[in-house]
Amino acid sequence: RDSKLTRLLQDSLGGNSRTVMIACVSPATANAEESVNTLRYAERTRNIKNLAVRNVVSSSGCSAAEAAALRRENARLRSDVARLE
Repeated sequence: RDSKLTRLLQDSLGGNSRTVMIACVSPATANAEESVNTLRYAERTRNIKNLAVRNVVSSSGCSAAEAAALRRENARLRSDVARLE
């Protein structure tokens, strides 16, 4: 809870996103304690359960016609970008 890594990942671990944790461990005896601590942290992180919620514009924010127009514009812009690439 008080680690710097947890603070850096705070929004990802508790927010509205998917996060991948990669734990780098070493089989060397000299690194055994650090490897065990890394695995313990990864295990605690793995046990965090998060339900991502889709961000949707409320109906009061824009009308169905405006939403459809924005979708068309988005599709047009995507095709423009694809053409430029």
